[in-house]
Amino acid sequence: MEFNDSLSIGMDDFSNNEEMEIPEVLPMMAVRDVVVFNYMIIPLFVGRPGSVEAVNEALGRNKLLMLVTQKDATKDNPAEEDLYKVGMVCMVMRTLKLPDGRLKVLVQAMSKARIKKFEQTEPFYQVAVDVIEDVEVKEVSVEVEATMRTVREQTEKIMSLRGILSADLMMIINNIEEPGRLADLVGSNLRLKISESQKILEETDPVDRLKLVSELLTKELEVSTVQAKIQNDAKEEMSKSQREYFLREQLHALQKELGDTDDRMQEVEELEKKIKKTKMPKKIKKEAFKQLSRMDMMHPDSSEATIIRTYIDWILDVPWKKSSKDMLDLAHAKQVLDEDHFGLEKIKERILEYLAVRKLNNSTKGPILCFVGPPGVGKTSLGKSVARAMGRKFHRISLGGMRDEAEIRGHRRTYIGAMPGRIVQGLKTVGTNNPIFMMDEIDKVGSDYRGDPSSALLEVLDPEQNFEFSDHYMNLPIDLSKVMFITTANMSDTIPGPLLDRMEVIRLSGYTLEEKIVIARKYLYPRQLEQNGLKPRNIKMDDETLKNIITHYTLEAGLRNLEREIGKVCRKVARKVAEGGKGPYSVSMKNLHLYLGPPKIIPEYEMEKLEQPGLVTGLAWTEVGGEILQIEVNVMPGKGKLTLTGQLGDVMKESAQAALTYCRSRTADLGVDEEFFDKVDFHIHVPAGAIPKDGPSAGITMATALYSAITEKTIARHTAMTGEVTLRGRVLPIGGLKEKALAALRAGISRVIIPWQNEKDLMEIPQDIRDKMEFFPVKDMDEVVKIAFPEEGTISSKEKKKA
Repeated sequence: MEFNDSLSIGMDDFSNNEEMEIPEVLPMMAVRDVVVFNYMIIPLFVGRPGSVEAVNEALGRNKLLMLVTQKDATKDNPAEEDLYKVGMVCMVMRTLKLPDGRLKVLVQAMSKARIKKFEQTEPFYQVAVDVIEDVEVKEVSVEVEATMRTVREQTEKIMSLRGILSADLMMIINNIEEPGRLADLVGSNLRLKISESQKILEETDPVDRLKLVSELLTKELEVSTVQAKIQNDAKEEMSKSQREYFLREQLHALQKELGDTDDRMQEVEELEKKIKKTKMPKKIKKEAFKQLSRMDMMHPDSSEATIIRTYIDWILDVPWKKSSKDMLDLAHAKQVLDEDHFGLEKIKERILEYLAVRKLNNSTKGPILCFVGPPGVGKTSLGKSVARAMGRKFHRISLGGMRDEAEIRGHRRTYIGAMPGRIVQGLKTVGTNNPIFMMDEIDKVGSDYRGDPSSALLEVLDPEQNFEFSDHYMNLPIDLSKVMFITTANMSDTIPGPLLDRMEVIRLSGYTLEEKIVIARKYLYPRQLEQNGLKPRNIKMDDETLKNIITHYTLEAGLRNLEREIGKVCRKVARKVAEGGKGPYSVSMKNLHLYLGPPKIIPEYEMEKLEQPGLVTGLAWTEVGGEILQIEVNVMPGKGKLTLTGQLGDVMKESAQAALTYCRSRTADLGVDEEFFDKVDFHIHVPAGAIPKDGPSAGITMATALYSAITEKTIARHTAMTGEVTLRGRVLPIGGLKEKALAALRAGISRVIIPWQNEKDLMEIPQDIRDKMEFFPVKDMDEVVKIAFPEEGTISSKEKKKA
């Protein structure tokens, strides 16, 4: 509420105006944002053409003008329905034409009036009006007198709180004895909404009008009291801050004059500049300034100050809004992936799909890929190639053996030596908020009393949560949604289910012999030449030599041992060159043993083929790839006992029991009597007993071996099999068919019996492998027997003796 002495006039100033006769039709002008009350003298700026015409018309007649208020102040050309019907008849006392064409008009309110009818709308409004007379107050009662006194006191308090108390104005207010005039004078200067001011104007009973003003004054007094308190508190705080600022500036000036510079103050100033310069969210910046203020108030030698300083450094080091630009050229990305890796078409296709989606929709979240496969197949190096193809920074985190949850989330700052987790440290290392994080060996994460890191990884790897990742040390929301996470594992079985559910699993199998030769020639051999300081002219090694190294010195799904063996050859040649020998040195199949020693491995297809009853080749899957499994069964006189050797697991033992039960149910097919199984013992042995073996996929292999031993028939050559068997001879599906097929190919096996439900998995096996092998899908053991023991070429041991 604001009061203006120039607008407050005495009662005698209106004595002549009240006797003036007001005509029935007057020019009308609409005003914005103000309600004109009786007894007011108010200056107005008139700019609208219609309003200027109305003022000129009033000046040409009797200087009387009807003023009404617009309901909506934003409308430049208000219609009849946009105007209040009650306003004030005013006299134009003075006009002044401004250079911009507007008029400055001084008007004096004469009488309250109501619009009866709009006589004219163009070029200005003319209206027929009825003068509104207030209800006459015959006697001022005690209640009315008390209300008037209350209004005067409230007005004086409000003016005092606002600091605009005027003795002249208060004298005018105290001298007014009529309730209506007092209400109009005070109400005209209240800060009210237009609708509330109009309500006061339209009230014709002076006493009711005064009561309405009193209610509004009570509310305004409460607001003014609170406002004054806020202003006073702010003023005191500002005075205190200004005083501290001046004292600090004086201290700095004195220290500068004395040559005694304060390193601590310089450090604070530098940190403040860095915080202002670093791009970070407003919430983070606010926390940084808060911690800087705390540090400034502490003694520089205190441990708490050191902790805060380290914390501020971490806030500055995290790349909150610094991103690297993605290279979304699909042709370039394909070229990079093909340069770095041979094969792996499925993974390359997935990366190119991600880049294509990123190119079309830049707001897409980073995928969570999980490369599952045996060691040495290129899972980690593939992540580096993806980063190079996309133009992103690359960071590797090893999760193998991690048991402390704080490795992921960090330690709280209350602990001595607390640090952020590996995620935040990785962001600091790469310096961008959209790197590629390679999280190796996620299947080997453990847990103990220090927490469960896999649970912490749920928030990191969940696209719906990681946009506000919470690190215990930082205690600030960190956006990981732009990070592309790639995890690796040797097997998916040991990855916790909720964690596996958040990742897209892409399986990498081992390499074929031909693929290994190409990779060795294109990648491994040149790399070993460079690492051992050799030039291509110093050594010669053809593909046949590489093939011999692969088949006789390595037995793996990946390439690590192959690269070690090539490196061993290169080191021996490097020694000869360093001793002054003249090359080139040719490494061939004839002299390979001079470099690597005698062959370590004799492939299965070069071993003596033992065509004996009871000997069957099976296929198994391990976390390092597929391998063949020789199952041996011997039958001897006894009492029906079954012996199992070879360090078999529980599942494999149960498969052996199921296989024996199946054979006992087929005595007629086996050509033995029903008492046969009570007179003999069976011994099932799986060689390489030092290696634990388990799994149901050897079921049909054991059943076939028992069938072979009982019937004394030998299995067809170059035949292997895999599948689970039931008591009734049904063959159930297995996993890892591609890895098992690669193992069979390495062993020279050309015929593989598989469950019929795994026939769909043959599509994952490369076409060149399928061309070299023949797969037989089967539903039950009867089909297995027909394929494993064909009529032609099957020789029993009895027939051998006769021959």
